[in-house]
Amino acid sequence: MGTSPLILTSFLLIHCLTLSSLLPTSSSIQISLGGKGTGISIGIGIGGPSPSSPSSPSSPSSSTPKPSDFQSCFLYKSYLVIQEFKKTVTCDPQGITKTWNGFDICGKYCGFYCEAPPGYDNKTGLAVASVDFNGNALTSEKFGVFVKNLTELALFHANSNNFSGYVPFLNNNPYFYELDLSNNKLKGPFPPNAIQPNLTFLDLRFNTHYGCVPPDVFSKLPFAIAIFLNNNKFSGDLPSNLGYSPVQYLSLANNFFTGPIPSSIGHAKNLLEVLFLNNTLSGCLPNEVGLLKKLVVFDASLNYITGPLPYSYGCLKNLEQLVLAHNLLYGEVPEDLCKLVYTGKLNLSLSYNYFTSLGPTCWTLIKQGNKRLDVRKNCIPWVPDQRSSEDCWWFAKKPKTCPWSSYTPCWGASSENTDSVSASDSEPVEAKMPVKGGASRLGRKSGYRTYGALDGSPVPRN
Repeated sequence: MGTSPLILTSFLLIHCLTLSSLLPTSSSIQISLGGKGTGISIGIGIGGPSPSSPSSPSSPSSSTPKPSDFQSCFLYKSYLVIQEFKKTVTCDPQGITKTWNGFDICGKYCGFYCEAPPGYDNKTGLAVASVDFNGNALTSEKFGVFVKNLTELALFHANSNNFSGYVPFLNNNPYFYELDLSNNKLKGPFPPNAIQPNLTFLDLRFNTHYGCVPPDVFSKLPFAIAIFLNNNKFSGDLPSNLGYSPVQYLSLANNFFTGPIPSSIGHAKNLLEVLFLNNTLSGCLPNEVGLLKKLVVFDASLNYITGPLPYSYGCLKNLEQLVLAHNLLYGEVPEDLCKLVYTGKLNLSLSYNYFTSLGPTCWTLIKQGNKRLDVRKNCIPWVPDQRSSEDCWWFAKKPKTCPWSSYTPCWGASSENTDSVSASDSEPVEAKMPVKGGASRLGRKSGYRTYGALDGSPVPRN
């Protein structure tokens, strides 16, 4: 049998009354924010005169907050935390802190949203469940202490502020599941406190974090849906366990990562969109990407990746953006990929590589002027706008280390209707969002969450 609402209500009332009896004066409340290694601390004194004082302190003013002024003890505690954080805000151009007055946190405090935690009701257990400071341009070095002490918090969104300091440790908060600190003034190595076990959404883009991304990002976030780390200064090899995360949206773009894309990516069965663009990645494209049946966006452009384009990528029937421009790829453009361009909605961007040949369907697309296939600046004879013969000769002499593989995991299905498509066939299906100037330039208007993360504003979560 569970605890009855009457018993729970009585317990909370007695708790609040007890806490109230311990707070007879304003001088008995001590809240400190700052100091080395210190956070918000609430010291509660004992009622009555101090042993060193011969007389009792004066009565508190009518404005002194008491637990009975709030709908729940959770809100009383949050009030103390918010008021202390307010003192640390050194810049508030939109004036939202001016609303942080009085005792109606849920109704009048800009940026704060309330809900009862699981197991409580809204009458006696209402708490600050969400903080949304997106776009407020607040400046504070103490936001970490603030977030840490809102112990019933589930979501903290603070895109486009000027927060600095450290990412709070939240393992003592069983409710927390969304952390957005994008476009702030955070710096230093990857913050280990950002790896919270219940997180579904982690957004650290547009900061100045540097160094390696730890493997824990891909092994200790078992509920992760979106991880955005783009536009930092991360470097080093990508963790070899990258593919063992349940993540659906992953952006590692615009950093300084090196080495190959891990072959473990073939285990990322939930992956819908992934951006590796604009790093210094090298090595061969992993065949295992062809196992990702749900994949919609794969962008590894602006790197130093080399080798043939794996035939297995022709199995990606749901793929809409395959962007591999500005690399060192060579060989033949797989026929099955060109069929996906022709009969489906795939935008295939392969410009500025060293491909040398095309299959029949690819040639049909070229003759039609289909803009969803981009093979400019390669080494393909009789195709307009290719590299110079000197560039192609120079690359052809370089040693090639990536093996060619015809491995196609969906071969049984893709072997049907293998006759090439002729130019006289029906017109191809139009893509919803054709590539213009390369898919790497797609932004929020594209409708893709990862491309939307390439600007500094908040990423839609719905």
